Amino acid sequence: MTDWPSVGVVIPTHDRPQQVRAALRSVLTQFYPGDLEVVVVFDRAKPTGDLADDGDRPVREVKNERTPGLAGARNTGITALDTELVAFLDDDDEWLPGKLAAQVAALGTEAELCTTAIEVDYRGRRNARLAQQSTVRHADLLRSRMMMLHSSTFLFRRSALLGGLGLVAEDAPGSQNEDWDMLLRASRRRPIAHVDTPYALVNWAGSHFETRWDTKISSLRWILDRHPEIHGSPEGAARVYGQIACWHAAIGDRKEALRWALRATKANPGEPRAAVAAAAAAGIVGVPAVMAALHRRGRGI
Repeated sequence: MTDWPSVGVVIPTHDRPQQVRAALRSVLTQFYPGDLEVVVVFDRAKPTGDLADDGDRPVREVKNERTPGLAGARNTGITALDTELVAFLDDDDEWLPGKLAAQVAALGTEAELCTTAIEVDYRGRRNARLAQQSTVRHADLLRSRMMMLHSSTFLFRRSALLGGLGLVAEDAPGSQNEDWDMLLRASRRRPIAHVDTPYALVNWAGSHFETRWDTKISSLRWILDRHPEIHGSPEGAARVYGQIACWHAAIGDRKEALRWALRATKANPGEPRAAVAAAAAAGIVGVPAVMAALHRRGRGI
């Protein structure tokens, strides 16, 4: 590949001064022959000026002037750039060497979005999560969220984000599941290119969203309303229903937990989240304990 497109990287940040430096360093040290720049978007905080750099790979700091939260911050960064491609990176994650060049090559000329596999870090324990495929289609994402397609691996054509694909959904409750929404929207238009090598290190400890149970429920209800075709995929629907059941159990709403668990079982009798929710509703297990055990294996509810 001789003509490398320009890439702009959007790093939203909120109250993570040390982690954002590591995230930024992982971008600036990438081998990439084309033009590369970074926009660090301060969400619900004023830019510090500490990260800005006018060098060969410029770094700008801007304040999120859109909806507070991750979605608004990402859109602020997208609109601040004029590069051909736009990539996302969360402030507590890092890109691994070789990520950007491999991904730009895989994007080719047809795809509007390219992702990579990830390596999950949970309290020092690392697990690779692979998709076992090089192309992701809409049906794949209805059947499974495919959590290895993490937002910190997203690489878009900026023309798509400003055109038919659209920006990140800022009405997603708590800026949760906006990434799955983006994947569903993108895959409905064109297949997603995927590099099945772990090129991003994703930190699962200390997430701003980990125990916001009410927001988890409302964001999943939001995704079901926005993408009703999920109901038509027995495996995918049961997974979401089971998650909602677990989050209701976590807040002590036994009646709703059992109602959603039953709905999950009807959609797919083998759905394990239904059993977890029922056990949590009965006080046999705690949802946070189950989550911690799964996270140590690089998995989640």
